Amino acid sequence: METVIGVIGGSGVYDIEGLEDARWQAVEGPWGKPSDEILTGRLDGVRMAFLPRHGRGHVHSPSSVPYRANIDALKRLGVTDVVSVSACGSFREELAPGDFVVVDQFIDRTFAREKSFFGTGCVGHVSLAFPTCPRLSAACAEAGEAEGIRIHRGGTYLAMEGPQFSTLAESKLYRENWGCDVIGMTNMPEAKLAREAELCYASVAMITDYDSWHPHHGEVDIAAIIATLKCNADKARALVGRLPALLGASRGPCPHGCDRALDYAILTAPDKRDPALVAKLDAVAGRVL
Repeated sequence: METVIGVIGGSGVYDIEGLEDARWQAVEGPWGKPSDEILTGRLDGVRMAFLPRHGRGHVHSPSSVPYRANIDALKRLGVTDVVSVSACGSFREELAPGDFVVVDQFIDRTFAREKSFFGTGCVGHVSLAFPTCPRLSAACAEAGEAEGIRIHRGGTYLAMEGPQFSTLAESKLYRENWGCDVIGMTNMPEAKLAREAELCYASVAMITDYDSWHPHHGEVDIAAIIATLKCNADKARALVGRLPALLGASRGPCPHGCDRALDYAILTAPDKRDPALVAKLDAVAGRVL
């Protein structure tokens, strides 16, 4: 199978440099328009697809990002591996602004978003015990280390609804009682939808601040975040640039089963399935439907 790397760029990351045959193309599906056109091309012989999560010019808030349309569009382009890059706050002293964390767990506190491709007329339940792909995550960590980025392997990401930042009480709860490592607003339901679409998914959290818990840093400073974002964006592009060589132009089945997540997930009997919903699932779940 051909490797096709999809990159979802968060705040500050709006393109990929060095793509051959690069072009922005519109991809529409039954779940609506994605956040923006998708930049496609090749890097070191490997097909790439880049989608700015908030749209170029940052037009979507975390709550208005069309997550289902984004994942569906990447799947329609043949993407096999999705790398999410996003700005985050840190709950740990050792996870400093400018550091990257390759996330491997999530706590979802969002509440205003559609979180599944499945529903009435075609019910599906995927396993999310291990929501990221270890193989793809390891490649991201290796790429970051090769670029000299201070990168941490593993961490729990608290996904909040936003768009406001945390209160001090919330920040302390997530850090002290829940054991979270970073906080962001966009990796959920993205990771859930990627699993439903049988895509390998890795999350690279770019730390911009210490949220509001840190006694010596005070509340979140937007000006400081923007300055760190610019530096992090350059690091993120460098990390992504190393992935084609690490992943290769072809791949076998995911050793962790990400690409077979729907094998036993759909419970609705074939004769009871809603034809309209089944039609919308043509890209996401076509392999099993």
